[in-house]
Formats: sequence, C-alpha cells, structure tokens
Amino acid sequence: MAASSLHVTPPTGTTSSRAYAIWLVGLLAYAVAIFHRASLGVAGLEAQERFSAGASAISLFLVLQLGVYAALQVPVGVALDRFGSRRVIIAGALTMAAGQLVLALATDVPTAVLARVLVGAGDAMTFISVLRLVPLWFPGRTVPVITQLTGILGQFGQIVAAYPLVRLLHSAGWTPTFVGAAAVGVLVAVLVLVALRDAPPGTVTVPPSGMAVVRRNLLAAWREPGTRIGLATHLVTQFSGTVFALLWGYPFLTIGEGLSAGAAASLLSLLVLVGMGFGPLLGQLVARWPLRRSNLVFGILGVTAATWTVVLLWPGRAPLWLLVVLVLVLGTNGPGSMIGFDYARTENPVERSGSASGVVNVGGFVASLCTVLAIGFVLDAMTPGSSTDYSLGAFRAAFSVQYVFWAIGLAGVVVHRRQLRARFARDGIVMVPLLVAARARLRGGSAYPVRSSAGD
Repeated sequence: MAASSLHVTPPTGTTSSRAYAIWLVGLLAYAVAIFHRASLGVAGLEAQERFSAGASAISLFLVLQLGVYAALQVPVGVALDRFGSRRVIIAGALTMAAGQLVLALATDVPTAVLARVLVGAGDAMTFISVLRLVPLWFPGRTVPVITQLTGILGQFGQIVAAYPLVRLLHSAGWTPTFVGAAAVGVLVAVLVLVALRDAPPGTVTVPPSGMAVVRRNLLAAWREPGTRIGLATHLVTQFSGTVFALLWGYPFLTIGEGLSAGAAASLLSLLVLVGMGFGPLLGQLVARWPLRRSNLVFGILGVTAATWTVVLLWPGRAPLWLLVVLVLVLGTNGPGSMIGFDYARTENPVERSGSASGVVNVGGFVASLCTVLAIGFVLDAMTPGSSTDYSLGAFRAAFSVQYVFWAIGLAGVVVHRRQLRARFARDGIVMVPLLVAARARLRGGSAYPVRSSAGD
C-alpha cells in the first residue's frame, strides 16, 4: 500500500479514553527507547573493561549514537509527515533491538560502535513520532501538558536502566543482559503494530506529497523563526541534564564525589522524578502564558549554570545536599527543552509538524554529543595512561566545557526571539491582543493555532 499523509481537523471538546490508550502505547515505546539510550551510561565502567577502552573511546560510543540521532532528525521528520507515527515507531523499535543484540555479542570496539549507531538510529525515530500523535488525538488546551508528560514519563526508561538493568548486569553478565534488552524492543514493536493508530477514525488521508513539496515544507520550517528559536531552546536547556544522565553523571558522582553506587543511582533516579513533577507544571505555565516562554527558558538556564558553578568551585568534594540541589536543578532541563517543541507546534502548520520537530530536536543532541566528547577528551588528557581513576579536578575541568554551549544556546534564543518579534511587527500583530487570542484559542480546543498564536 502506498504511504499516505494526514489531513487533520484537530480534536475539540473532551478527550476520549481511546486517545489516552493510544498515547500510553506511544509513551511506552518512548520509555523503552530511553531505556536503550541510557543502557550504556549505567554500564560505562563495565564497557571500558569489556572492550579495554579509555574514557574518550567510551565517549565515542555515545557521541556516535547521539550524532546519528541528531543527523536523522530531519530525515525522520520528513518520513513522519509522509508515513505516520505507527510505521516509524515500529521501525525504530526493531532497529534499537538489533543494536542491543549486536552489543550483547560484541567483543571489540568497532562492533560495539556499530551497535550504538543502530540504537541511535532507532531512537531517532521514536520521540518526535510519539509527539506527533498528541495534537492529532488531544484538544489544543491539553496539548502542552500532554507533551510535557510525554517527555517526562518516558524517563521511566532511565530508571529501569539505572536499577534493574544494572542488577541484571552484575548478576547475569553482559551478554544475557543486552539480549534481554533486545527482546524488550521486539515486544514493543509488536505492541505498537497491534494497538497504535496514527489518528482518530474518520481522519481523511490524501496522497503523499512529492519531493518538491517536501523540500519546500522543510525549507519553510527552517525559515520560520519559531522553529529556529525552538532549536536554540532545545539546545540550551537539554544538553547538561542529558550528558549527566546518559554517561558522565554516574562516574562523576562515584569516582569524583565519592558516593556509593547506590547513592549515585538514587540521585540519577531523583533527576527523573523531579522532571516528572516539574514537567506538568511547566506545561501549564506555557499554556497560560504562551508569549512568555523564553522567560522560562532564561530562568532554567540561569539556575542550571549558577548551580553548576557552585558545585565546580566548591573546595573539596561537594556535600551531599549540594549534589542533591544539582540533581534537582538538572531535573528541570528535560521539561525546559520541551518548550522548543511547543514553538515548533504553534508556529508551523500540521503538514510540516514532523519536519519542524525534527529540526528542533537536533539542537540539544548536537550540543550533548559535543559535550560528551569534550568531557571524555579532558578526562583522558588529565589522567595518566588508560586509568579510569579520574580525579575530582579532572571532572571539574571537564564539566566546565558546558559554559561554551550555554553561551551558544543563549545567543541563539536571544537572536531568534528578536526575529520572531520582528515578524510579528511586520504582520501587524500587537502583543497584548495576541496573548488574549492565544488563550482564547487554547480554551476553544485548537490543537494547531495559526502561526501568530505564540510569541517569544
């Protein structure tokens, strides 16, 4: 059957129970993708021993994984607009399962790198596919909150990686653990095939757009200042928490700060739980004040950078309470990055929503992979030989590379906010009436407000 694209009338009124069922299936697929993504981070030290690799080599695993993820965001977004969420999620689940199976059998660095590339490719197909389901099944006033819940509840996969996977790794060994992870991916693909649908019954389908139209939509998405500020927002708010959770947080807490493995795992789980609590609140704030989203971004960035500064300048090892504060603050990063997708949603029409979301999702992951690689290089440069006994000073120097990417992201948000405001001015849009109109549309249930419904 030829692929088809969706011509959507956004849902209004009360959310149906089927909408929640569809969303939960997509949410499970995303949680499993997070589980696959985080599995190397909690097994990083075991990976160094298995593959006889140093910190920079292990960083390379994750850098290539995230690099593939970022590189595929735009192509996946285009495919998503053409084929729909169900097919793309299934393809992603099976690709990640294949990657975990290869990793289970790998005994050398090149094979392990291939495995993580497959995981990154499958991961790239999942999140924006699940996000695309939300405005198709839920009325507009609930979309920001459901979007936040999607990003946050999916982090349960990280908790599974931090506890059950680590225990299984220590008790059963490398190969059985990652074979089991591959089996989970296959089961998710079967569930999505059986239970997930792209849109509510009665949605009209039209023939897929030609490549010329696809290129025009992609170019239009990039030219839209709302898409670009979404990319900068995702970049500046996402990478610090991601790098900490996926790879370098656990070694920093155990080797650098001297915490036990259990305490470090608990702090990583706390990071996820904080995001789960903060995400819905932030979603409500975005829905209530759609023209003040950039102020929320600035606040999250400022608190994150300030907290890291205190930790990095603390004489000696940081006290436990300060590390808890750091984790609490990093827990706001994931929800903060979701604001970027809200910019893409409100400033682009539905026919290019996948492409716009793909562009936005590039930002944080490019910054994350660059930061992961830079941290690994600094740690290796400051640690003799192939030792993994990194000093606290080495960790402090390594985590200082974050300031570079915070500065880049902040500049991007400021520049593109000005461009977005300039477009409003050219279109004759007045900020106060715009705010009233945006709130009225959200109350009325429009999942995709007109382009001018959101501001900065």
